[in-house]
Amino acid sequence: MAAVTCVLWEDNFLCSICLDVFTAPVTIQCGHNFCKACIIENWRINRKRQCPVCKKSFDTRTEVHVNTFISEMVAQLRQSAMKKSLEVALAGEVPCDICAGTKLKALKSCLVCLSSYCETHLERHRTVSGLKRHKLIEPLVNLGGRMCTKHDELMELFCKTDQMCVCHLCYELDHNSHHVVTLSEECEEEKAKLASTEAEFQCMIEERQLKVLELRGSVQLSKEAADKAAADGVPVFTVLKQLLETDLSKLTEEIKRKQEITANHAKGLIEELDREISELTRRNDEVKQLSRSDDPLHLLQNSSSLRTFPPTKDWEKVSLHQLSFEGTVARAVARLKETLSRDTMALLEAELKRVQQYAVDVTLDPNTTHPTLTLSVDGKQVNHSDVDMTLPDNPDRFSTCILVLGRQSFSSSRFYYEVEVKGKTKWDLGVASGLANRKGLVTSSPEAGYWTLQLRNGNEYTALADPDILLPLKSRPQRVGVFVDYEEGLVSFHDVDTADIIYSFTGCTFNGKLYPFFSPCFDDGGVNSARLRISSVHEADVI
Repeated sequence: MAAVTCVLWEDNFLCSICLDVFTAPVTIQCGHNFCKACIIENWRINRKRQCPVCKKSFDTRTEVHVNTFISEMVAQLRQSAMKKSLEVALAGEVPCDICAGTKLKALKSCLVCLSSYCETHLERHRTVSGLKRHKLIEPLVNLGGRMCTKHDELMELFCKTDQMCVCHLCYELDHNSHHVVTLSEECEEEKAKLASTEAEFQCMIEERQLKVLELRGSVQLSKEAADKAAADGVPVFTVLKQLLETDLSKLTEEIKRKQEITANHAKGLIEELDREISELTRRNDEVKQLSRSDDPLHLLQNSSSLRTFPPTKDWEKVSLHQLSFEGTVARAVARLKETLSRDTMALLEAELKRVQQYAVDVTLDPNTTHPTLTLSVDGKQVNHSDVDMTLPDNPDRFSTCILVLGRQSFSSSRFYYEVEVKGKTKWDLGVASGLANRKGLVTSSPEAGYWTLQLRNGNEYTALADPDILLPLKSRPQRVGVFVDYEEGLVSFHDVDTADIIYSFTGCTFNGKLYPFFSPCFDDGGVNSARLRISSVHEADVI
C-alpha cells in the first residue's frame, strides 16, 4: 500500500497550470497553490491577477508567498521517487498502462483488458471476482496489435506459407495444412536473416566510410598539389616582376642620362652666352657714356678703342644637339624578351621534369596490332610491312587502320611515356579509350575516344581535336613525350629535346581505361620505314 500512497501523494502535488509536480510552489490569497513561474507567467499573459482555478481577482499589488510546507513535501516526494527508481520501467521494459506520471514496470498483461499492470494496479485482477477470470500473461508491448482481429485471440503462431501471424483458432480452421511454426521459432530464423542483413549493411557502411576517407585524401592531395603549384609560381613571377622593375629602372636611367647630357651641354652654351652678353653690355654702356661726352679731345682719343668689338662666337652656326630617344623602349623590350625567353625555357624544362616523374613502362600489345604491323621481340618498337600476316581477328585487334595500343591500361592518376620518332615522315601518337571502336575505319577524335597528335608530309603537325588544329612548330621533334592526368582531364604532348609543349587537350572526359596509342603509318616505299620506338625516360643518347 505504500506505493498507492505514493501515487496519491504525487497527484496531490501537481500544479494545475503545468500539470507537473510543483517547482518553487507559492500560495496566492485564495489559498490555491502553483509553481511560482507558472502563476507569474499566467498573470503576465492575461494581464490581470486572477486565480486560474477559482477565478478570484486580486489587486495588482498582490504578492505571492512561498509555501514552505508544500516545498518540503515536494522535496520528500522527489526523494521518494528516487528511492523507487529501480521499479520504474526502463527502456525495453513494458510499462504499466495505469500509472500516471512516472510509469512503473508491468508484471502482467491482461488479454481481456488488453492492458499491462504494475504490482499495485494488478491487485484488482487478483481480488475482484470478475477480473480473476481474465487471462494474465507475461507483459507484452502493444497488446492490441498482438490480438487476432478475427478471433480475439493472442497471435502466437506464424504461417510460413502465407507469411502472416495467426492465433490457434486461425491455425485449426484455416492453416492446418500450412507450414506453421511458433513465433519464437520464426523469430530466431528472422534474427539470423537480420544478422546477415546487418552484416551487409555494416559492410556497405564500411565501404562508404573508406570511400569517404579516400575522397578526403584525394581532396587533401589536390590541396597539397594546388598549394605546391601556387608556391612554385610565387618565386617565378617574383623573378619576372623583379626583371620588369629592373629593366624599367634601367630604361628610366638611360633616358634620364641622355636628357642630362643634353641639359649639361645647353648649360655650358648658356653660360658662355651670358659671359658674352655681360661683356657686350659693358662695352655698350661705355659707348653710350662716351657719346654723351662734351669733351672733344676725350671722345676722339677713346672712340677708336670702343668701336672695336670684343671677340665673340658666331652663334648662328651653334645649335643644341638633340639626343634621340627613338628605339630606347624597343631595345629595352628586346632585352627583356631575351631574358624572358631564357626564363621561359627554364620553366618549360622544369615542367618537363615534373611530368617525367610519372614515367611508366609501356610495351606494345600484339593482340591489338593491325596485321601489317611488325613488333619487336621486346614490344618496344613497331613499323609497317607490306606483308599482311595472318592473325586471329579478336575483338581487341584493329581490322582496317594501321594502329596498335599499349599493353598497359590506366584508369586513374597520372602517367607519362616517350616515343622516338626520328627519321619518320608520318606517325600518330596519343591515348585511346578502351571503349573506342577498333573495327573498320577509325575516326581519331576525342568524341570517338582518341586524343592524338599526328605528323604528315614530314613537317605538318596536327592535333586531331575535331576540328583539327594545325600546329606551326619551330623545330621537328625527334622524341615526343605523352603525359596524361586522368582526374584533371589533360593530355599533353612534349618535345623532349626542346622541352616545348607541342599541344594539350584540356577538359577531357575519360570513361574507363586509357591505353597508349601508336601508329607508324605506311612505310611509303621506304620513305617512312623508320620505326616508332618507345624509349626510356632520361636516356643518355640525346637525339
